[in-house]
Amino acid sequence: MNDGSTERFLVALHQEEEGLATAEYGIVMLAAVAFAGLLTAILTSDTVRGWLEAIVQQALGAG
Repeated sequence: MNDGSTERFLVALHQEEEGLATAEYGIVMLAAVAFAGLLTAILTSDTVRGWLEAIVQQALGAG
């Protein structure tokens, strides 16, 4: 016999987890912004810029 307790439990469980999606989204966004900042710092360094220019020049046959 189902007295509705299972349904109430599942509804309560779902309601408790509603805020988790927003929190997880926020954490993922912070991680993405941090990763983008790290990539920007790396790719704009003189050493990496030189490597990338050399690769492009070789690919275009200029080197």
